[in-house]
Amino acid sequence: MPLDPSFEDDVPSWMDEPPAYGEPVTAPAAIKATPFTWRAEADIPRRQWLYGRHLLRDFLSVDVAAGGVGKSSLKIGEALALASGRDIYGQTLHEGPLRVWLYNLEDPAEETERRLHATAKRFRIQPEDIADRLFVDSGRDQRCVIAEDNMSGVRIIRPVVDSIIDEIKARNIDVLILDPFVSSHAVSENDNMAIDMVAKEWARVAGVTGCAINLVHHVRKQNGQEATADSARGASALIGAARSVMVFNRMTKDEAEKVGVSEAEARFFFRVDNDKANLAPPGSTTWYRMNNVDLDNGDSVGVACPWKAPDAFDGITVAHVMRVQKAVGAGEWRENRQSNAWVGRAVADALMMDADDPKDTKRITILVKEWIKNGVLEVVEQEDSARRKRKFVVVGNWVTE
Repeated sequence: MPLDPSFEDDVPSWMDEPPAYGEPVTAPAAIKATPFTWRAEADIPRRQWLYGRHLLRDFLSVDVAAGGVGKSSLKIGEALALASGRDIYGQTLHEGPLRVWLYNLEDPAEETERRLHATAKRFRIQPEDIADRLFVDSGRDQRCVIAEDNMSGVRIIRPVVDSIIDEIKARNIDVLILDPFVSSHAVSENDNMAIDMVAKEWARVAGVTGCAINLVHHVRKQNGQEATADSARGASALIGAARSVMVFNRMTKDEAEKVGVSEAEARFFFRVDNDKANLAPPGSTTWYRMNNVDLDNGDSVGVACPWKAPDAFDGITVAHVMRVQKAVGAGEWRENRQSNAWVGRAVADALMMDADDPKDTKRITILVKEWIKNGVLEVVEQEDSARRKRKFVVVGNWVTE
């Protein structure tokens, strides 16, 4: 059935375009093999990393997290770090201050404004530190949908993409952060071909403009399981198109116990792992804590702050190790923690700790394990007073100043 002429006039021009990437062709273009040309290694352009080993010019990166973990707060902090050129999260800034476009497609502009002010206040970032390098938009005021599924199938909305490319070039944007990815398209999340098209279009934008594009994405319901890159909601094509995937996880009960954080406070902590870094070496886990910052308008706003888990060896000196060895050498101490003669009690006495305090016990256990591993202490099997074979802990290599 032909379209009503009055409706046909309103049909946008992009509906006449093919599903993706370019104008219709009358004949398939010839595909040819390109001979490889060897050149000096020093002449090969280096990868243009911008932030740590996550944001890279010409490429797509993805952040995956459950709702309410802290991902949007961290993205705001990272935007300020990039625009100010300040290392507030311990991530390498490979270039100077950068021009950043923070596009939150869910929250109203005022909510992002509150978070920006709170984060800037927490890290003492002044407006002059940012100058004209930060651009902030809300999807509630200005939609950013680059693809949709209409009567003709899934199509890239070319005018929107072209407008984004033009704006990135006009503003010399180095980094575009889109939060969340799902709001940047109107196709089925579970359609792998459709998501592949959308993801590759964002990657194309990165390549055409020379900027780094960071997409923030949600995870499926985890039912208590730890999130990984494979936990990303919907089709897997998005993860496949990304060159780096950061995964956010809230601190677990076990993790909280190991670092002495109460179960009630654990919900304020989250960690970020690079679960797919196919252009960079594996990175270590980075921890963050959500802290409240009070604004002058009376609002209290959560800010993602860097956090380092306490090290069991913090404050331990050579003198302390010598005292531990002296205490262990003066008696018979067992490896078994259930024994009344557990070696941890000797360690506790030497370091003025409490072997019956759960927090101290965890630290003592780590210390003993590490000292056995590096030879400060040694496990031997010998008979106890009842002539039964037991594992005892004795001094290994004596430490001297």
